[in-house]
Amino acid sequence: MTSVEQHKLIRELRDYEHRMTRGEQERFDMYRKRDKDDEDLDRLSKVKLQEMYDKYVVANRPKGNPLDALFGGKPE
Repeated sequence: MTSVEQHKLIRELRDYEHRMTRGEQERFDMYRKRDKDDEDLDRLSKVKLQEMYDKYVVANRPKGNPLDALFGGKPE
C-alpha cells in the first residue's frame, strides 16, 4: 500500500467513524495521527486499516445501479 492509498483509505473512513466500536475508533485515531505525521504504517496496521475500510466503506456502497429497479431492469 502506498502513502497515497493510505491517505485515501483514512480520508474515506472518516465518514464512518461514528459507526465504529470504541476499540476501532481508538485504532483509527492512531492511524489518522500517524497519517497526519506522514508516517508509513507497518504491515499489520495496513492489514487492519484495509479490513476496516472493507467493513465500513466497501460494504456500504451500492451493489448495482439503483435506477435499474426504477425503470424495470436493463434496456435491450
